[in-house]
Amino acid sequence: MDEEIRTLNEKLEMYKCIFNCIHDGCEVTDNKGYITHFNDNYKKFFGLDPNVQIGKHCTEVWEDSRMHIVAETGIAEINKTQKMDGKEMLVHRIPIHKDGKVIGVFGQVLFKDVEELKKIAQRLVLLESKVAFYEKEILELRSTRYTFDSIVGVSQAIVSRKNEALKAASNHLAILITGESGTGKELFSQAIHNASPRRLNPFIRINCSAIPRDLLEAELFGYEKGAFTGARSAGKMGKFDLAHEGTVFLDEIGDLPLEMQPKLLRVLEEKECARVGGTTIHKTDFRLITATNKDLEEMVAEEKFRNDLYYRLNVIPLNIPPLRERQEDIIPLAEHLMTKIAEEASMVEKKLHRKTKKVLIGYDWPGNVRELSNVLERVLFSMEDETIHSHDLPVYIRYGRKDVKALSRVRLKDIREKTDEETIRYALEKSGYNKVKAAALLGIHRSVLYRKMKRFCVPLKRNDDT
Repeated sequence: MDEEIRTLNEKLEMYKCIFNCIHDGCEVTDNKGYITHFNDNYKKFFGLDPNVQIGKHCTEVWEDSRMHIVAETGIAEINKTQKMDGKEMLVHRIPIHKDGKVIGVFGQVLFKDVEELKKIAQRLVLLESKVAFYEKEILELRSTRYTFDSIVGVSQAIVSRKNEALKAASNHLAILITGESGTGKELFSQAIHNASPRRLNPFIRINCSAIPRDLLEAELFGYEKGAFTGARSAGKMGKFDLAHEGTVFLDEIGDLPLEMQPKLLRVLEEKECARVGGTTIHKTDFRLITATNKDLEEMVAEEKFRNDLYYRLNVIPLNIPPLRERQEDIIPLAEHLMTKIAEEASMVEKKLHRKTKKVLIGYDWPGNVRELSNVLERVLFSMEDETIHSHDLPVYIRYGRKDVKALSRVRLKDIREKTDEETIRYALEKSGYNKVKAAALLGIHRSVLYRKMKRFCVPLKRNDDT
């Protein structure tokens, strides 16, 4: 009998230890709501004395307690709030059953304060927003929209460049893409990546001219905690880390600061790097594509660009010709861009008049494809007709075929008269050659309209050839 009592006491002591080890505050009442037990954390939470409180009815300790109600109903109350010591607490009230009857109730305070729970919830929301931000950032870094099918052109120049780029895509050698602004250097870089063995891995684009000089190293290599003032407390991965087994595209490489050039060269030669403020060496594995609209050979000669880095970058050179050197591509490109613009803006697709095509082909397009896209967007959003006529184009496009010397001799009066003539022809077209309506559109008297028509040799009736 003594042994049984000793064993029973040991078990009771163990259960008591388990009860006191529960992190939350716990309380037990009988089936009438009288307190029989509470653990050490409950005691500490509320500063209760078990010698005083045990044996009292639960409502004597907490006025709005519902332990006795749960004992009566036998229905558990989970995640309920209760005011305790002037604070909102989150509690469970669970009936204890034996042989189908309620013999007591187990109460548990899950958090010291509901405000604490709210703070945790706020932190979770903040963390979720940060995760969403980084997921979006990584998705944007990895996203490549363009393939070789995206490169529009029928000229021998562009077809040969596409073939060269497609051949280069199959290996891991560095590629240097050169060409004027707006020729499509990034488009080619993405197409190469998407045709390469690395296409399922990240494509990381860095514009060397867009990142402040003092932040460029941290952006490329990443940094450790506390590396510099304003650094994130957890540090940050660099673009070279993010590009693991993928492709790095360094745009505007000609703007890479001289002090950064040996550091990039070391990464390319050693295939490893360390984060700013750190000493741990990270292995790198990426294919490098660079692009510039500058003459790097001239910069090397002027000691503005390292020759050893230039040779590392220029393993496979790829020059994209400007639009003026491949005029046969202008109309296919324009029609492709018009379709794209119309789809994105949910607009009715427009057509180019034959005279408009001649004007577009005749212009030099110093801004190349980017300028062509900009002009078409402006025209499409400012007109209502289904056909783009030459007079819909900006004046500088219409007069762009003349060389600089000829342009310098054009008098302002001549340009004004030419513009007046085109405006009159446009008003007549819009009004169906109704002179009264055309004059009203122009804001002039009908007699003035007739006089100007005679001066500019504009026919009185519609000419089907115009």
